[in-house]
Amino acid sequence: MNLWLLSAAALSLVTTGVHVLAGGPDVHDPLLALDMPPILKVYVSLLWHASSAVLAVNSIALLWASIRRRHREALAAAVVAQYLAYAGLFMGYGLAYVGSLWQTPQWVVFLLISALALLSLRPAHSRPDTSAA
Repeated sequence: MNLWLLSAAALSLVTTGVHVLAGGPDVHDPLLALDMPPILKVYVSLLWHASSAVLAVNSIALLWASIRRRHREALAAAVVAQYLAYAGLFMGYGLAYVGSLWQTPQWVVFLLISALALLSLRPAHSRPDTSAA
């Protein structure tokens, strides 16, 4: 088992939970309460729940990669690419629209998850791996 990837998976799963449980009432619900055409509400919900699904799938991919060596690098790289893109989006839009990185701090967790996953890709002799699976 790769402990770096297991840590990344755990943090990704916690992030998914925060997105669903805290973000729903703080972001999704207020957006739906705005006076906008119904089709825009459909897209708000679709994008919200698509983000939830991607976070959950990425958490499972990291967990699987932590347990099984087969495709470990490809799974970790795919999740890292997505999470680095998310980090860049949160940073870019935070700076562009509100002039601060700290009103959109989600980039921090996406960078941290990515760093943990990238640590798992170091040469085998320098990373904690407790199985030969």
